[in-house]
Amino acid sequence: MDTPKMARPPEHDNHLGERVDDPLIDRLHWVIRQAIRVLAVLMVAVILWTVADVVLVLYEKLSAPPFLLLDLNDIFVVFAAFLAVLIAIEIFVNITLYLRDDVIHVKLVIATALMAIARKVIVLDLTTLEPMYLFAIGVIVLALGVTYWLVSARPAE
Repeated sequence: MDTPKMARPPEHDNHLGERVDDPLIDRLHWVIRQAIRVLAVLMVAVILWTVADVVLVLYEKLSAPPFLLLDLNDIFVVFAAFLAVLIAIEIFVNITLYLRDDVIHVKLVIATALMAIARKVIVLDLTTLEPMYLFAIGVIVLALGVTYWLVSARPAE
């Protein structure tokens, strides 16, 4: 006697990877996958552009008098340029993970948002900001930190 085959539950909801019965929907899924690939290529171009920007910023800051010295504002400009590259790399990783797994990795997205807000905090000019703006940034950092902690603390599925 044949036993019925049990359907294996999916590990995650794969929106674009599965072929569907409707040819139109199947073709539209293919178009979306190609668009994601284009985004990945464009993100690599942005990363290379931002690396070139870091080199240019360093060259400009180090070649201006006093030569080979950076003041505090210059250091913040260089830090901002470096962090922009790191954020772009994290976004690229998000894109490629989505392309590979067709799932949004919430922990990585939250980590990218934390890195972006950390970049903002690092380069803040406290002399020109309103207190309410600083309070809002603090609330965002706290909310993202708690969210990241909660996502990290949940048991693996």
